[in-house]
Amino acid sequence: MKILGNGIVITLDDATGVIQNGAVAYEGGKIVHVGETAAVRAAYPDAAYTDVGGKVIMPGLTNAHTHIYSAMARGMFLNNAKVSHNFNEVLENLWWKVDRALSLEDVRYSAYHTYMESIRFGVTTLFDHHASFGTGAVLGSLDEILAPAQELGVRTSLCFEVSDRNGAELSQQSVEENIRCIKAVQASGNPLLSAMFGIHASFTVNEDTMNRVAEAGHALGAGFHVHTAEGPADAAHCKATYGKPIVKRFYDHGLLGEKSIAVHCIHIDDEEIALLGETGTVVVHNPESNMGNAVGCSNVPKILKAGVLVGLGTDAYTQDMFESLKVANIIHKHVAGDPSATGGEIQDLLLRGNRTIVGRHFGTQTGRLASGCAADLVVVEYTPNTPLDSVNYTGHMTFGFSGAMVSGTIIAGETVYWNRRFTKVDEEKIYAESRRCAKGLWQRLEAE
Repeated sequence: MKILGNGIVITLDDATGVIQNGAVAYEGGKIVHVGETAAVRAAYPDAAYTDVGGKVIMPGLTNAHTHIYSAMARGMFLNNAKVSHNFNEVLENLWWKVDRALSLEDVRYSAYHTYMESIRFGVTTLFDHHASFGTGAVLGSLDEILAPAQELGVRTSLCFEVSDRNGAELSQQSVEENIRCIKAVQASGNPLLSAMFGIHASFTVNEDTMNRVAEAGHALGAGFHVHTAEGPADAAHCKATYGKPIVKRFYDHGLLGEKSIAVHCIHIDDEEIALLGETGTVVVHNPESNMGNAVGCSNVPKILKAGVLVGLGTDAYTQDMFESLKVANIIHKHVAGDPSATGGEIQDLLLRGNRTIVGRHFGTQTGRLASGCAADLVVVEYTPNTPLDSVNYTGHMTFGFSGAMVSGTIIAGETVYWNRRFTKVDEEKIYAESRRCAKGLWQRLEAE
């Protein structure tokens, strides 16, 4: 039994709210007791006790959509780079070039970096959407992500994006890699792991491939993780090629459902929103990435009103979910030209939507500090300059918190990051190797 105490405990539990001098007792990966510090310590006098000195104790966060493979593009400057004026050019001139140049070693160190930065920012669960179409870098690539995830002790969902853009052979390999990973994760019984069937997007997957993906995914009982109407060209391509909007195409293939994630959903109509709601499909909003790629803004308020479960991700633009929350809070007001356009429902994407998504895929209650929930905890070095209570804590999170304030992260009861140091890996060694890999990747891209 362990206890974290003497903190401002933000439980995200409606019955408990915020406890000013609170503590959390946990054992065997689960929370046992949450309450005032004195009462919790009295209930478990033999427990190992850690005093957080008045810092905030809160549930670990979830990133519902990111891309590990993009990690080594940070800071990349290529003399032969082309200027991109629209989203398709961004894909062709940057991301598709990167994923075709990745080696399996690059993938592994991209995973180390993304998981470590996420943990550093208080993220305890990630849903990744992977691509590495370099020579020999498709089959086995998800193992290169799985190994750092298990070493660091992070909760993660994996998939490989199926796409026909690199030819039939690599397309088939991408299907096989999903099947292999899903089977391995299902057989492992590891509660920290989940796997989905990844699909890039409608416009890069033909009907034959879509049929193979649907058949394989259904046979495995897996959900589908797919970019959906992110850019206007994707929506236009689907209507011109298949005579229907994207969500309807996915629906006709049986890809929608409670375990499927439709990412972005910017260029969709009312009929498509209704299909998402009827099937229980999850939508994940990624505001910073959408702004950076100039693709528009998903109509999250309308999607929520249709009863769709919406979560929050980053699309790898950052791994700091507090940062993504800040942008999500303002983008809809800006687009609507109305500061009252949205309210607390946007904070709920991160604080309640994401934990529901985790529950569907891991069968675990996260995102709430209450007896029986997963012991996924973070300590935030935040001293409120105004009262922080059960009514206004989301205001403090949105306008006061940042990932850089996190000083401790615990996942399933295991301390993986404490006093700003990782407990399970050699941080300096990993980042040195990551820089070496990045240098080689950049040189290969420069030589193209």
